[in-house]
Amino acid sequence: MKPLLLIIAYLFAVTLPLILSWLTGAPPRPFHQELASGLGILAFSMVLMEFVLSGRFKGISKDVGMDVTMRFHQVMARTALGFALLHPFLYQGTPSGGQRPWDPTRQLTITTDFSALSTGIAAYLLLPSLVLLAIGRTQLDYKYETWRLMHGIGALLIALLLLHHTVYAGRYGSQPVMTWIWLTMTGVAVGSLLHVYLLAPVLDKAHAWRVTSVTRLTPKQWEVTVKPDGHRGLDYNAGQFVWLNVGHSSFSMKENPFSICSAPGGGPEISFMIKELGDFTRTIGQIDSDAVAYLDGPYGNLSVDDRTEPGVALIAGGVGLAPLLGILREMRLANDPRKVRLIYGNRMDDQIAYRDELGTQDVVYVLSEPPENWHGETGFIDAALIDRVFSPKEFSEWVFVMCGPAIMMDTVENHLIERGTPSHCILSERFDYD
Repeated sequence: MKPLLLIIAYLFAVTLPLILSWLTGAPPRPFHQELASGLGILAFSMVLMEFVLSGRFKGISKDVGMDVTMRFHQVMARTALGFALLHPFLYQGTPSGGQRPWDPTRQLTITTDFSALSTGIAAYLLLPSLVLLAIGRTQLDYKYETWRLMHGIGALLIALLLLHHTVYAGRYGSQPVMTWIWLTMTGVAVGSLLHVYLLAPVLDKAHAWRVTSVTRLTPKQWEVTVKPDGHRGLDYNAGQFVWLNVGHSSFSMKENPFSICSAPGGGPEISFMIKELGDFTRTIGQIDSDAVAYLDGPYGNLSVDDRTEPGVALIAGGVGLAPLLGILREMRLANDPRKVRLIYGNRMDDQIAYRDELGTQDVVYVLSEPPENWHGETGFIDAALIDRVFSPKEFSEWVFVMCGPAIMMDTVENHLIERGTPSHCILSERFDYD
């Protein structure tokens, strides 16, 4: 029920300014002019709600999944962009001029006051730039921290520009009740930004961690373990993730999301399985023992706690093993009676991590480029392999948890649905989108 309530809350927040504007009782205008105002109002309210969607609220992450929240964030950002781009063109033929906020007959739609129009023009130019930079972040290949700072500042600037434009140039925004609504919504949006960049770092600073070990697992994969420094640690579920900041101030932008590969029942220390990919991960081997670290979390709903299915299927691709390893470790520590089976795919033999711990019982290893003496599965984790590993009864009764490349998860999810696996029995989290 909670995801449904969150959707209802989102729709209410986005449409509230539109409904209140309609209730102000301004004289009707031609349809295209009212549509122009409506699209502008919706675009602004959606932009403000984008701050909340990206605000790292644990309740939303746990019940819906941060991957779902962020995907929704991206889709709504593009929808808001479409509304915003259409907004000014629908005012064709609209009279302008007169006193502000509108002329005595209350028919004025566009002011001749350039200061009120300029902020809207600036936001009109900035919004598509912000969206395009987000879509092309990977292709542009600039540092994640740089993009994150640009994205946050750009979004804040757009929100403030739109607030000024809406209140001073909008037909409805100058109404006292609407001015207060927009100020309140903008305050909530800015508050969400402050929660991520100010409040969370303050709380993290009071709960520092220390690096206890950095261990090479494979040629390009590492295990980093941290322990609480003067506090009892983190309350988390196996399969969740945190934002990890090592060797920097708690206010630093240099933090990245990593899944926890240790088990809650294993003690207060927390471990992460990290692959060398970006600017930070390429320097993992250089981390000093006893370096300070900060954890913001836990987030995510990739957990099998409190589930009633008789079996748990874990499907991992590469470093996607991390959260599933945490689940497997916790199940073993707790002597969980449920059946469990792991499919673990990699490209080459030397990329298999934790081979000794995983063992061979109920573990299926898959290599796309196997050596000559390889006796396990070959190729990719696809529909045919899934059919060989699981029975029809298991498809319908087990819970399937997966993490790995998007193409692998798409293939597996589609096949599971074709095989009759209920959607609520398919758990995954994604962090790369188009």
